[in-house]
Amino acid sequence: MDILAIETSCDETAAAVVTDGHDVRSNVVSSQIDVHRVTGGVVPEVAARLQLETIVPVVEKALADAQADWTSIDAIAVTAGPGLVGSLIVGLETAKALALAKDKPLIPVNHLAGHLYACLLPRHSREGGNRSRAATDPRVKPEDDGFSFPYLGMVVSGGHTEFVLMRGHHDFELVGSTRDDAAGEAFDKVGKLLGLPYPAGPEISKLAERGDPKAYAFPRAMLDQDNFDVSFSGLKTAVRQTVEGKELSKQGLADVCASFEAAVVDALVTKAVRAVRATKPAAVLLGGGVAANRRLRESLTAKLDVPALLTPPEFATDNAAMIGIAAYWMRDGALSGDARFAVPADPSLGLSATR
Repeated sequence: MDILAIETSCDETAAAVVTDGHDVRSNVVSSQIDVHRVTGGVVPEVAARLQLETIVPVVEKALADAQADWTSIDAIAVTAGPGLVGSLIVGLETAKALALAKDKPLIPVNHLAGHLYACLLPRHSREGGNRSRAATDPRVKPEDDGFSFPYLGMVVSGGHTEFVLMRGHHDFELVGSTRDDAAGEAFDKVGKLLGLPYPAGPEISKLAERGDPKAYAFPRAMLDQDNFDVSFSGLKTAVRQTVEGKELSKQGLADVCASFEAAVVDALVTKAVRAVRATKPAAVLLGGGVAANRRLRESLTAKLDVPALLTPPEFATDNAAMIGIAAYWMRDGALSGDARFAVPADPSLGLSATR
């Protein structure tokens, strides 16, 4: 089954062609980072306007790269939420128009589900080689490409930090989340405090490589609470109070970054370990932009008693391949006829709503 997938939940315009839920034949992403770097963050109206300018060329390139034409496309998948409503509308209405013009079924996908399915990318993807679970965790046999529900999913991105129990395909239960800032949001806000360019996550991680993670005793909130929730607003405040009015040396800046990163990772991994003990999953899925963080990947893999299935770094940020993979496992519910046009853009769509 060949699926054309479209993703426009925030500031990336993406399209991909995915075959049978595992073969990524093309994956095209048009980034707006250079535009939003000027303002230090995403301006929703600007993001939507740029989506409009790039959506058609991106879709055309995805089809061309896959050497696919409309006779071979079996369905169109698209992100329906959550995200910025203007950006979502661009992708959703484009997908609806194509579904009507080409007489194809439509599969609306939850963006967060896409991040979790990106963890299950198989090793024989055409988009760059080894994607097996064995490549991310030595405890998983290379020949094992099956599913082993339940999974504990961790979505860690700029807009979301959630722990979900995945009992089957698109069967999610929210078991924990952030009480305030998402982890990626905390990275960006702290980066802005430190004068780093947007997006700040990769910049902080790069500086942290030569910093001392114990230089500053930044708080790890809620670790003593018997739940799977996290909080990063107090950590952000602690960093602000530490650096406010000070001229940091290069080493001092690196130490702040390393100490901040360590605090975020410790909080996430501690709650993940606790959630694993309570829910007893077969494995943990780590998806979202922050899933590319090296310290988080290494710490999670080292401290869990079950395998950690980690999104390949190049698929951690927003892309359409993950939407196509998730859509394949929703194919029985593909919409046809007028039902295709009743799908709304839902900026607050939750994972539990996709059951």
